Order: sequence, then structure tokens, then C-alpha cells
Amino acid sequence: MESGKKPQLVHLVIALESVVLLAFLVMLTPWGSRLTLSGNAVGAETGRSTGENAGGSGAGQGAGGGADAAGGSGSTGGQSGGAPEKDYIKWVDFGVTEAAMKKAFRYDIDTCLAEIHLNWIEILAYLGAKYGGDFSRYRDSDADTLAERLKAGEKIGEITADMKYYAYYLEAYTAVLGGMVGQFEVEIPGSQAPAFALPKDEAGIPIPTEEPVWVTKYGLKAFSPIAKNYPYTDYDDFGASRDYGYRRTHLGHDLMGQVGTPVIAVESGYVEAIGWNQYGGWRLGIRSFDGKRYYYYAHLRKNYPYHKSLKEGSVVQAGDVIGYLGRTGYSTKENTNNIDEAHLHFGLQLIFDESQKDSGNEIWIDCYELVKFLSSNRAETVKDQETKEYYRAYQMKDPAIPGEIPEQRIPAEQRIPVDPS
Repeated sequence: MESGKKPQLVHLVIALESVVLLAFLVMLTPWGSRLTLSGNAVGAETGRSTGENAGGSGAGQGAGGGADAAGGSGSTGGQSGGAPEKDYIKWVDFGVTEAAMKKAFRYDIDTCLAEIHLNWIEILAYLGAKYGGDFSRYRDSDADTLAERLKAGEKIGEITADMKYYAYYLEAYTAVLGGMVGQFEVEIPGSQAPAFALPKDEAGIPIPTEEPVWVTKYGLKAFSPIAKNYPYTDYDDFGASRDYGYRRTHLGHDLMGQVGTPVIAVESGYVEAIGWNQYGGWRLGIRSFDGKRYYYYAHLRKNYPYHKSLKEGSVVQAGDVIGYLGRTGYSTKENTNNIDEAHLHFGLQLIFDESQKDSGNEIWIDCYELVKFLSSNRAETVKDQETKEYYRAYQMKDPAIPGEIPEQRIPAEQRIPVDPS
């Protein structure tokens, strides 16, 4: 080799080593961490040739976490042709525990009539920013301290001013929980009604009654996906391996129960998808009215999967019976039982932009802790002895529903509460 070329070669080697070192250092930064996590999530599964499957869908995101990953909102990179990329959240890890949700919810409920009303999602977003999304670090005292500061007159914006990712967690957690707490009207058993809600005689004296009575409440208006009095078992199976059709991860939450168990609408919304899917069998997809949440209910009962009133576009209220637990799926042939153990696959997809809905960039979250939280509110059902269809036992009026409020009701003489035992 000519001596004059040696310095050039040395310079080239040094330059290449510098590039490699720089790339390594970048991957240690918050941006590099986000890119690595996003790449792994998208690579977990490829394609969406058949729509939602028993694991949720194509390339869903859901593993990893921490404050650094919060940078997933608001990418400013360019698309082909130089058009700026849309600014919306592209990745969420919902790790909020049942204990944290219960604590924040209780503060919200207890202060709903107070001069300073505490918002449970703001409390959780503060905790998310404090813990970097890692709720294994959760302590009741952290929520208590925040609540006392807010009650003393401090503003959440002032408290979180130096929290870089608070806005991200607020938007992300609002997308998950935004439709679950609020004011609504509901029927309750007359025996449980307060005196002011009971019918009155001519003298204004409350008249005891066994008939349902309407009351206005502020509280949890979302429901467990399994009807009251029906047993089920579950564990945190989000991210588990699935291999029917192609190797993928499980992007939902399975609740094992008895075939025919009434399945309940968690939140009010409209039926966006109904019918057969080879992975999920008979399945329903219900979209929240704000468009942020897509609830996926799969493996419904053979021969009788859905409530007869439902079709694409139907409006449902939280607490309505929407279908029946079964074990259909894993077949291209409709109405086939190929699932070994009867269960409901329950999935929740977050949608910040419509381009995420049916793509390789879907966001499915771990629902295990959320389902535990919702188990405190399970809808009671009744059976129509003539048609064998199940209905909700007590009606509800959810103000989130635009237009006329639908009722899922059967004649009074057929209102026989179901005792599955």
C-alpha cells in the first residue's frame, strides 16, 4: 500500500468508529429508547390480513414503559414528499394498578360536590409522570400528598409545571379512562332507594316500593365485561405467545367462564364490527362515542353469539347485554368451536388518529388491572323466559349517548332475575 494513502485510511476508520459510538450514545437517550421500543413493538407481529384476531390485531404495542417511552407523542419527522408527520400519541403502556385507580377514583367521588373537585385522571397522570409509568412504585401516600395540595388550593398545572411528561400521561390515561366516570341516571331496587327518590302520597310521605326507582348519580358508569353473579377466572396474560395462523403476542385479556355467560358492554358506544373472524370467532367491536376506545369482545357463543337487537351501527349503553361467552374461533369456517377453554377475549385499543385503527401501528393495552377495577360494578341480568334472551335488570341513561337513549328492557311479568347457581 502506498504510504500516502495510509493517513486517509486511518481517518476513514476513525470516522466510522465515531459514527458507531455516536449511534450507541443516541440509543441511550430518551429518543433512542423510544425508537428501540417502537421498533420492537411494530416488529412483534406483521400484517393484518384478517382484521382483529384473538390476540387483538396486527402489530400492536404494549411492552416496556417508563418516562422515556412517553416521547412517543408528537413526532415531528417528515413523511415522503416533505409533508410534516401528524402530531399524535403513537405508543402507550398502561401500567396503572387497581389500587391506584381505586384511590384516585375515591378522591374524585368524595369531592364531586365540594368547592374543589379532584379529577381522578389528573391524579393518575401526576403519578404516571412521577413514576415514569412504573406503578410498581405506587404508594398511597403519594396520592394523598397530591390530594392535600390540591384541596389547599394549589392548581394541578402549577404542581406539574416541571414534569416533562405530565401532558403525555394526561392524554394517554384520558384516552383509556375518559368515559368511565361521570353523572348519569340509573334505576335501583326500590328497597335500596333513599326516601327522596321514592314515590310520595298526597301528604308527601314516601311510599315504600319494590319497583325500580330512578336516581341521579355521579360515579363509575363503566361495567365489568362479565355479568353479575357469573363466576370467572383470569390472570395477566397480556403479551403471552399465540401461534394459530402465525406467531404473535396476545394483545387482550382472557376471562375464563361458563358458556352462555352474558357479556356486558363496558362503556356506551356503537357497534363498529360484528360477525365472524377466524381468530376471534364470533366477535363484536364497540367504539366509544369520543372515538378514542375500541372495545373488542371475541370467542362468543356458537349458534347464539349476540344479543338479538344488535347490528352494525347499533347504539349500546354501558351495562347492556351484548353477547354470550363461548369458545368459537381459530377457523376460517364460521360457527366453529376450536378454542379449548371457554372464555371471553376482551381487548381495548386506543385510537389517537384514525390511521391507527387498522394498521401496523395499533395500540392495545393490558386490561388486567382495569378489569379488576371494573369488577366492583357488574351489571345484573334477567332472562326472557319466552325467547331465552338476557337483558340488563336495571336501566340507565348515559348522557354521553347522543340523541335518544336506547333501553334494553323486557316486559315486567318476565323480569325474572337469573341465579346461575
